[in-house]
Parts: sequence; structure tokens; C-alpha cells
Amino acid sequence: MRWMIVRNDEDLACVAYKVIRNEMMAHPEGMTIGLATGSSPMGVYEEWRKDDIDCSHVTTVNLDEYVGLPLDHPNSYHSFMQEYLFDYVKFKESYIPDGTADPVEESARYEDLVRKLGVDLQLLGIGSNGHIAFNEPGTPFDTKTHVTRLTESTRRANQRFFERIEDVPVEAITMGIGTIMRAKKIVLVASGERKAEAVRQMLEGEETTECPATILKHHEDTLVILDEASAASLSEETKRRGRVAFEAFEC
Repeated sequence: MRWMIVRNDEDLACVAYKVIRNEMMAHPEGMTIGLATGSSPMGVYEEWRKDDIDCSHVTTVNLDEYVGLPLDHPNSYHSFMQEYLFDYVKFKESYIPDGTADPVEESARYEDLVRKLGVDLQLLGIGSNGHIAFNEPGTPFDTKTHVTRLTESTRRANQRFFERIEDVPVEAITMGIGTIMRAKKIVLVASGERKAEAVRQMLEGEETTECPATILKHHEDTLVILDEASAASLSEETKRRGRVAFEAFEC
């Protein structure tokens, strides 16, 4: 696992998108990118929208979707992706789990799809409890795409997108940790003090299912991009190495 500590959200978005862009340029024959939702990737998508790169050779697969929300619901991840990326950037194909289908059957179908496509680069965020995608603490590291019950902390964190906590779905379809770990390259972005403890556990803590992101230390090509606030709980040596890595990166 490699990590980089940048100055602010703008640098974070610039670095993450540049990594993604370089991968797209290096695979003109075609590639598959796994996409995330929520606040973590929004700056990355803003950089993507401003670019004029041809993405007609790129297929996208999203990590997750709420169970029970219609595709056109304003808080579905289908709507999120349309608003922040798909209305501006045209891809070869784009796939998101269907939250209105039978969740168990849809999980199996989506797992099969992702396996057939193969993910060349996966963009991730991290939850304040250490979750990746909607793989909550306690999720086994070998899980496939599955239906998960969201913890109250995750639902509270996502309440900002809904009018009331009661409106936040209690279940989601998510790529499993095992599914995510099959990606050839992973780029995880984190910003804000709220993520600091989860980031510390991920980089410096023991591997444990109680912090699902700790498994990423065993992935052969993972880049973690942090702002100063999310890196606040790291040791001084870990911070130093991350800042040096950013200084060597041209953005």
C-alpha cells in the first residue's frame, strides 16, 4: 500500500483524477473502472467533467446501490451518477446494481457481471467506521457482492442526502470485499477530520474485519490519497512519508 498526503480537497481531486486519467490513456484498447458514490469522489468527478478526454473505450461498474429506491429516485446512486458524471461524460457502458430487483438475485447477477468484466481500476472512499463500499465492520474479507444491512452510523452519515433519518434505506447491494480486492489497481480517497481515525486504523492498525479497509494493505497495487485533516491521527513518520510522496507527484 502506498499513500500520499495532499494539502486540500482540490489537490486530492487533482491527484486522484490524474491517476485515473493516466490509466485510461494507457489502455486505449478498453478498460473497466469501478466507481464510488457519496462525498468522497465528488471532487474527482468534477475534474472528470472539466476534461475532454474520450471515454468511449471505458466501461464503468458502480460499487453499490440502496435496496428499494427506484432508479429515478433523487437519492439513488443511479441519480447521483447521472448528476455528477454520466450526464457529462459518455462511456462505452455503465452498470449499477438495481435496487428495485430481488436483492439476493441481483447480488448474484452483479457479481457475475463484475467477474466477467474484470475491474482494472477501482475508486474507493472510506467510511468513518472503516467500511469500504457498504461492507460494514464485521464483514468477512472474502465476501462477494451481497445484500448488507447498514449500521446506524452509516445511515446517520448519509442522512445529509435525505430529509429525515427515517428516509435513509436500511439495506444496500454492495460489491463484497473479495470482489473489490480482485481489482488490478485501487485508488482510495479520504478527506476531513471525521475520517481520521479510520485512516489511522487502515494504515497503522492491525488487519481486522472490524475495520474492513485494513485488508487493502494486502492488495498489490493500492494508492491512498489523503488530505491533511484525514491524516491528522497518523504518526509523524507516516505523515512525513505521505507528504514526500505528494511532493514528488506533479499535479
